[in-house]
Amino acid sequence: GVNFKHASLTFLLVVYSRFLKEANKEIHCGHVVVKRNRLIEIAKGYVDYMLGNNPMNMSYMVGYGKKFPHKIHHRGASLPSMDKHPAKIPCANNHFFHHSDLNELTGAIVGGPFDNDSYVDDRNTVERSEPTTYMNAPFVGLLAYFNRPPPAYI
Repeated sequence: GVNFKHASLTFLLVVYSRFLKEANKEIHCGHVVVKRNRLIEIAKGYVDYMLGNNPMNMSYMVGYGKKFPHKIHHRGASLPSMDKHPAKIPCANNHFFHHSDLNELTGAIVGGPFDNDSYVDDRNTVERSEPTTYMNAPFVGLLAYFNRPPPAYI
């Protein structure tokens, strides 16, 4: 399975590949030579996986594709708007927590699948259902990079 906490690492692959291009270099590790295009292929595979090219055929970006997470571990996703529920909502014993998202966090990337590529749409599985800045920020960078038709990004 893919651990989306590695989004930063994937973003660095793209940044490093651009450095290799500018320096007209490649990576040598013993008898193995890795060209910058291979780094781009790895990063592109990661992005494709996150957006639905995976064993679950599920996008881990909320609102993207036909199948995506709905029970996001996020306060804004799990509480009704104040105009619909003006009374104070306690943190403990909050019955809204167990419902599907009342407010869809369109575009948010969640933590992702388990090591066996399965995903349980459950807000209680925090590390899998929570959208964090350390996953979403580098993913935005990856999308910006790949927002050109190939071979423009290679």
